[in-house]
Amino acid sequence: MENLLTPELEALRYIRYEAQDRIGYITLNRPDKRNALNADVVTELKQAFDYAEDDESVKVIVLRAAGDVFCAGADLAYIQDLQGFGYTDNLEDSTHLMQLFHQIYTLKKVVIGQVQGHALAGGCGLAAICDLTFAVPEAKFGYTEVKIGFIPAIVSVFLLRKIGEARTKQLLLSGDVVTAQTALDMGLITFLASKEELAATVHAYAQRLCRENSAQSMEVTKEMLARLPELPLEEGLRYAAQRNAEARGSEDCRKGIAAFLNKEKIGW
Repeated sequence: MENLLTPELEALRYIRYEAQDRIGYITLNRPDKRNALNADVVTELKQAFDYAEDDESVKVIVLRAAGDVFCAGADLAYIQDLQGFGYTDNLEDSTHLMQLFHQIYTLKKVVIGQVQGHALAGGCGLAAICDLTFAVPEAKFGYTEVKIGFIPAIVSVFLLRKIGEARTKQLLLSGDVVTAQTALDMGLITFLASKEELAATVHAYAQRLCRENSAQSMEVTKEMLARLPELPLEEGLRYAAQRNAEARGSEDCRKGIAAFLNKEKIGW
């Protein structure tokens, strides 16, 4: 581990954080509960992502999990507690999860999901919200909320952007659990890797992003892609042109173009 953790991170119960080779690893560490989500887990995830975003030793972030299941969604005991909540408490709790998803989606650094097992309901939301997601072929994915009288509300906002209305309706209205290959075909995840090679494949990919890409360029590109879907066509084009012009004047762009013209290998 390359960095010293804050006392707050060292005190985390359900999440581990470590940095290695310019990669920040955030690990769901509740394998006995299938890494299920509750308010405390969401709080700790938010803390870990906050730390990783500000960690100067980290360029790319990997979200992974301990045990055989990536994340089984909401904790069953937590679901029972929800039955006693009033609207105000439920809105506060829903907002808590919404903030986590928004945080990951708009984080300045690239977030790669490393899915070594099933990702269901809120767990499937975590896998899908990552910028890029690697999964093992054996993993299953699905939003099963409608089967218990619930709705997959928050993730729907991001799924409509990521996989479109038809695929989103197929997943959310059916509640079906699909294979990793189907999730890949839908665009829900990005890559498949065998269980034996998953960790090494993710590490190599993250290392390539660190080595070959400008951190500033990845940050601005991610911000731009998050903003564009909400803009009308002409406004979106103007916004894109402005970002293009700003990028041309950046130090990273000058450095990159100079290296390209001089046929030099650039180190990011």
